Amino acid sequence: MDPGVKLRLAGISKNFPGVRALDGVDVTLRSGTVHAIMGENGAGKSTLMKIINGLYRQDRGEIYLDGKKIEVSSPLKASELGIAMIYQELNYFPDLSIEENLFMRRYPTKGGFINWKGLRERTRAIFAENGVHYDPAVKIKELSVSNIQMLEILKAVAFKARIIIMDEPTSSISAKEVDHLFAVINRLRDSGVSILYISHKMDEIFRIADDITVLRDGRTITAGPADSFTEDSLITAMVGRPIENIYPKECLPLGEIFFEVRDFNSKGVFADINLQVRRGEIVGLAGLVGAGRTELACAVFGMDPYDSGEIRLDGKPLKIRSIGEAIRNGILMVSEDRKKFGVLPMRSIRENIAIASLRINRGKLVNLKRERLVSQRLFSSLNVKAPGLDAELGTLSGGNQQKVILARWLMVDSKVMIMDEPTRGIDVGSKFEIYSIMTRLVREKGVSIVMISSEMPELIGMSDRIYVMNKGRITGELRRDEFSQERIMVHATNAG
Repeated sequence: MDPGVKLRLAGISKNFPGVRALDGVDVTLRSGTVHAIMGENGAGKSTLMKIINGLYRQDRGEIYLDGKKIEVSSPLKASELGIAMIYQELNYFPDLSIEENLFMRRYPTKGGFINWKGLRERTRAIFAENGVHYDPAVKIKELSVSNIQMLEILKAVAFKARIIIMDEPTSSISAKEVDHLFAVINRLRDSGVSILYISHKMDEIFRIADDITVLRDGRTITAGPADSFTEDSLITAMVGRPIENIYPKECLPLGEIFFEVRDFNSKGVFADINLQVRRGEIVGLAGLVGAGRTELACAVFGMDPYDSGEIRLDGKPLKIRSIGEAIRNGILMVSEDRKKFGVLPMRSIRENIAIASLRINRGKLVNLKRERLVSQRLFSSLNVKAPGLDAELGTLSGGNQQKVILARWLMVDSKVMIMDEPTRGIDVGSKFEIYSIMTRLVREKGVSIVMISSEMPELIGMSDRIYVMNKGRITGELRRDEFSQERIMVHATNAG
């Protein structure tokens, strides 16, 4: 074997009941390089990474590390081999501190007991080395999704792994944090660490990757140096066809003002929020991480309390103090944190689709036949890749889980849909499908959509207007003819 090869996967295959997830996949990871694994959701990327990390066992195929055939029987065995994985769906213990989560299963000991002083010192040393500033004693549940994502990355770095698998590591972090992460990756690469990198963000791939392997339907489609691909050729390899316009936005005549938030306040979170959405309009909500966008959405949806202000729907004031009240009034929300707020992983796809309908029809008998018929129609129309309605949702890829969440809300009579990072961790083909759903909702049903997104092209490509937030306040409002990344950033940083 080439001495420059760190890890080689040869003919890796894996079957699940009714699904062939991987079919003879080959990947060669060179020492001290970043190797991007690309493909649509359901292409087999996460399954392949879980095999490398010992969470799954391959049915056929071989894994070679430094030229020697290895058996990765468990994540613990992978760790002993110097392999670490950062999962797309974050894994953490919310009621434990940062330092406890960081060193889970590897606490330093002294005299048979946990050495808490040593734990604190090691945690602070890691933070100092990587240029982050957290209080090690703070509980994880008090952190934002982006902060938790960065800590997951530090966890892998902390244990001096020689191979690090990063599954959508930038899905929940700001542009500044992405720059910081890439500086960390470059330092790791220079020290000889090899990185397998999964992302659906094309600009990131061409910025950080040395090599690329494309999977489609569980097979290796093509592989080569990153500079041998263009964005168009990479998309075509991933989806099997060219996608000329990923943003199928239609500029439709807009109706009257339908949904309003007036003088909305939550002390220390957001203040003086005034926002209007017309019938059939897609309004983008932009801002840097921590601007208060998600907190505002959660208050409107009844998840979090607010101190003062008014919500109006079709000219009528509403008092929404719970999620149930929001849903009964036709205000729905797709959360950015699928794992925490969106999915029931051990339940079937059918149950996950139907649960919102059950919530608003309390006290009535469930028509199981109709429930299955409607669920099947939505399952098919959204092109969910799964064996069938009875498959456990937790076995699906992130993008397909997101489609099921959308199907859930499409089963309810929605009037206003708040979509918080609706395409986070989703491939280019699935993004197009979700954008097409949004377009159909506004065109055919006159649904008003508020879309929170950290992706500038997405905001510009799909919005009719954009509000920009900074430090809990709206700092700008842009019409479609005023859209530009520069103008959005000026308002997001409150620099103008």
